[in-house]
Amino acid sequence: MRKALGSLITALALASASAVALAPGASAATWQPKPAPLTTPWTAQVSPTNALPEYPRPQLARPDWLNLNGVWEFAGAANLDNPPIGRPLAEGVLVPYPVESALSGIKRHEDNMFYRRTFTVPANWSGRRVKLNFGAVTWETRVWVNGAGVGAHTGGFDAFSFDITNALRSGTNEIVIGVASTVDGQRYPVGKQRRNPSGIWYTPASGIWQTVWLEPVSANHITRLDTTPDVPAGVLDLVVRGTEGQQVRAEVLSGGAVVGTATGVVGAHLRVPVPNARLWSPDDPFLYDLRVTMPNGGDVVTGYFGMRSLGKAVVGGVTRPLLNGEFVFQLGTLDQGYWPDGGYTAPTDAALRWDLERQKALGFNMVRKHIKVEPARWYYHADRLGLLVWQDMPSLDSVDDTTAAGHANYEAELRRIVEQLKGITSIVQWVPFNEGWGEYDAGRIVNLVRSLDNTRLVNHNSGSNCCVSDPDPGNGDVIDDHAYQMSGGTRLPDANRVAVLGEYGGLGRRIAGHEYQPGAGFAYGELYPDENSLTNRYVEITREVGRFVHTRGLSASVYTEPYDVENEVNGFYTYDRQVLKMAESRVRAVNQQVLAMARGTEVLRGEAVSLRVTTPGYTDRHLRHQGGLGRTDVLGGDVALKDGTFWARPGLSDAACLSFESRNFPGSYLRHSGYRVRLDANDGSATFAGDATFCARAGAGGTALESRNFPGHFVRHYGEQVYIARQGGTNPWDSGASFAADTTWAVTMPLWRSGADLPLDQARSFQVTTPGFTDRYLRHQDGLGRTDVVGASSAALLKADATFVVRRGLADPSCYSFEARNAAGSYLRHSAFRIRLDVNANTDLFRRDATFCAQPGAGGVRLASVNELGGNVRHYSEEVWVATNGGAHAYDNPASYAQDVSWAVTAPWAP
Repeated sequence: MRKALGSLITALALASASAVALAPGASAATWQPKPAPLTTPWTAQVSPTNALPEYPRPQLARPDWLNLNGVWEFAGAANLDNPPIGRPLAEGVLVPYPVESALSGIKRHEDNMFYRRTFTVPANWSGRRVKLNFGAVTWETRVWVNGAGVGAHTGGFDAFSFDITNALRSGTNEIVIGVASTVDGQRYPVGKQRRNPSGIWYTPASGIWQTVWLEPVSANHITRLDTTPDVPAGVLDLVVRGTEGQQVRAEVLSGGAVVGTATGVVGAHLRVPVPNARLWSPDDPFLYDLRVTMPNGGDVVTGYFGMRSLGKAVVGGVTRPLLNGEFVFQLGTLDQGYWPDGGYTAPTDAALRWDLERQKALGFNMVRKHIKVEPARWYYHADRLGLLVWQDMPSLDSVDDTTAAGHANYEAELRRIVEQLKGITSIVQWVPFNEGWGEYDAGRIVNLVRSLDNTRLVNHNSGSNCCVSDPDPGNGDVIDDHAYQMSGGTRLPDANRVAVLGEYGGLGRRIAGHEYQPGAGFAYGELYPDENSLTNRYVEITREVGRFVHTRGLSASVYTEPYDVENEVNGFYTYDRQVLKMAESRVRAVNQQVLAMARGTEVLRGEAVSLRVTTPGYTDRHLRHQGGLGRTDVLGGDVALKDGTFWARPGLSDAACLSFESRNFPGSYLRHSGYRVRLDANDGSATFAGDATFCARAGAGGTALESRNFPGHFVRHYGEQVYIARQGGTNPWDSGASFAADTTWAVTMPLWRSGADLPLDQARSFQVTTPGFTDRYLRHQDGLGRTDVVGASSAALLKADATFVVRRGLADPSCYSFEARNAAGSYLRHSAFRIRLDVNANTDLFRRDATFCAQPGAGGVRLASVNELGGNVRHYSEEVWVATNGGAHAYDNPASYAQDVSWAVTAPWAP
């Protein structure tokens, strides 16, 4: 497939790279790389003769070009007012690596700096205009050629060009580039760069940090190709930018063969046919080639595009983002684009591509490019690999109030970035702000982005629940929460906006020998000691993401992050890309599981679930049993909520499918009999097993449950009753009207979260079940939870300390809270993982800390925390903790975990 993906442009780029050597470097300076804090597998491959030799602009490629990457002369300066025209500079810098990077050979910050080199124009360029092109330079750029000023630019993330023809002379030519990069001060977008980096703020990337090159063009020539696929019409909407009034001819190619052509003029919308289009998606990232010719002048450029459509719609009763008319859950990473050797600049193109290849291999289908813009080849690799992209706008600063001058610079650069990138197939969402950093006029900025590109969703502020975020203007397309440990729920989508989890995870692990600053590594949560514990936690929180897809209408998630960045050790990989810190197969498996849950083809076994109706107008109803029959109702009250809760079990007749055991009638299952779905006790027969087994299929935005022994029949609600139905069958419930919606169920977290019942408002004691310790009980002492031996002869105080009154959960009425028998108003809660007794503070945090859901345990009852995902009340060396199995702490030790988290609920020691 990859051979077909952009065969023409790939061949051109490779041919150009091999045929055109880099221009000789500056003769008066030498380059020596500085020691990098960490070296990547590509660090040693970088040299003055191969500094990013690839053609840098796959979307507007020409065969003739001259790469100016390599060694330039360099010097810091007080300002840019006195360019060193004709004056050699003492230092050598390797372009295009930012001056703070080790690969640049400078490895220091300069507020103002000059670059200088010479070059000779190839003889066969005679008679054409010569353009000097920059991928990106931070921030203010001034250029002189042979002493003449040829242009200036401000902006650190967008490409720009100058026509230098009139300043050229025969033979050797001199270029001097002045750059000002003060980094801080809220003057212009910087993203996460800081003059004094620490924590989540990183080393600056000043000066030239993307490829610099020369190319000859005709007097009449093309400057940009704006491509917008129109899938319903089967055409590419193409606007050719360039010399006004000129005729152009566009050709779409597949495998080298022309499949569609159109002609028109510069600036007009050309509708280029793409018959029987093969649609681009993460599963099939097919790219068409594009060739555009301007006959009057002879300019020919090539590019590429993917045919795909974007949008949003209500799917399965929930507002969802669409790709090619279907909801595809977007499972991504927070990719920040930093390198320990090259800073903002990957050491090689292979390294740039490797980051994306590894994320795809881990099972992700999306990447959020976090407050940075990458070189054009990064987007080409994302397009080719099939990774959806959320594109952030680099932020002004992390403060709440920024300056008017900063706003002007921000908006000018935002406009140019959107215009530059809107032809990228993989970009599906624009993100102007993050966590309110530098946020202002968000509603107006949403409208500005829409005016530039109305084909993609606009996420006005990722993490709008966090930090210094302004009030939600409500006119974006996305409700975006950041919830790192998945301890709370994300906000729900509304009628016009999809809901996403813009950042989560941040799980850390230090790897000796691969640390930016040994011992200084930190994470957004706990630091984990080994691969297994770190992977365990990733699997736990990512499964919760999967549960949120249909429980809370979640449409996307972004894990922090693919690789460590400086002292942030949150990555799957170390900062040097040398060590994968988790088990790859387990990461990929759970990622694939989440995508399958979103499609509706996977339901987690061994968990309690509820089945919500997805038919418009009835989405407040759930499947439940009543009087032995299945039906749908709006559920309220303990009994009804329990009736609407089922254990998802491996299918009784096929373990690859499902059976649904009643939560409140153990041993009874949903089954069909005479087409009606009902609840019956399992009689052990093959007939019952077949009747009670259903296979999960992709429905219309959820899960369709196909009968295992009546293929083609699906569980359907019809007039409040529930049947197995076959579309077009002879029964009334086989009616085709709304069949797809009626047979689609949102498999959600259980309406009744406790899987075991405890006696409300009655005193009970909790006995250890671990062999050898069954004479011990949970008690409080000096405000802390612990276990001690309690018997008939024990002191009254000890017996009272070991007795608790079972109350409805303070944070969830389907769970429980435990009030001290001898300290009214005080409850067991966890704080910093330790179980303790505290007076009810009546805060949301306290209520959640003091609420536990009872679940079946190993010989007793397990008490699961509602806000420490995967945490259960455990005794460990006489102390009592909320512990996870195989987690980061000593008390998470997996040895005897199942027994230690099981408690026998006994008669109270102090009635």
